Amino acid sequence: MLTGPRVALVLAAGLAAALTVTSAPAGAAPARPEPPFPRTIALPAGFQPEGIAIGALPYAFFGSRATGAIYRASLATGEGAVINAGSGTPSLGMKLDARGRLYVAGGSGGDGRVVDGVTGALLASYRFTASPSFVNDVVLTPRAAWFTDSTNAVLYQVPLDRSGRLPGPDAVVRLPLTGDIVYGAGINANGIARTPDGRGLLVVQSNTGRLFRVDPTTGVTRAVDLGGELLTNGDGLLLHGHTLHVVQNRLNTVAVLRLDDAGVRGRVISRLTDPRFDVPTTVAAYGQRLYLPNARFTTPPTSTTPYSVVAIADR
Repeated sequence: MLTGPRVALVLAAGLAAALTVTSAPAGAAPARPEPPFPRTIALPAGFQPEGIAIGALPYAFFGSRATGAIYRASLATGEGAVINAGSGTPSLGMKLDARGRLYVAGGSGGDGRVVDGVTGALLASYRFTASPSFVNDVVLTPRAAWFTDSTNAVLYQVPLDRSGRLPGPDAVVRLPLTGDIVYGAGINANGIARTPDGRGLLVVQSNTGRLFRVDPTTGVTRAVDLGGELLTNGDGLLLHGHTLHVVQNRLNTVAVLRLDDAGVRGRVISRLTDPRFDVPTTVAAYGQRLYLPNARFTTPPTSTTPYSVVAIADR
């Protein structure tokens, strides 16, 4: 039987999934009154954050690119704790499912992991490749978890079913990317999201600043027509209805796009910034706020380097 914090987290994750996974993707998340929560949250010294995930209750999860640790924080108080010490390889992009499980991109570890959001226990691990790789981000759909690789032109699919049972390690499907995307030096495919109609995937290529629609059945990519706009240093993606937020990390900017149903055309309608930004990487929403962890890529990391999470208005 589910009790205590498990009930709260599963209910939170379930509502989050209803908004981001199982509901019609074109429907915008309902607005909530903005509570008097802290606008800046301190993370542990030396943590080196990268990914963030938030459910429907005010708790956020962060991954460390240094150790792979997972930190859970209350958005209401700013207090938190490490719930998983990590394996020594990175924890980058992450998403929370309807059962309170975190799907975590493993960076240079070449893997994806599933972690219990309450206990921090490792529930499953998927080795995607033994070759050099950089598994950077993940998105959940009703039938799969999709992971990007910034080194290799491929998406990794972990199939999911309605029973909630996690598949075995041999279930991973590798989908080569073809079409318009061309991999080059630096960080290639990075953030990933669904298209507004739910039929395709969106991937931002950091080094070129281009956004691509991916056919999840064939791997064929098509450059999204943004009217000549580029999303240079594009990192984490967040889709609400037809609005796509794209974090441009080293530019300390969040580009706000309006997309068509299929995700083949769009336009930049605004760009958000904040003086507290220090190379933010990923973004998640709660109420009328966006939360972004400062990765501080331009600051040499030490065991005492301070890191923070910044909340801004979702305009």
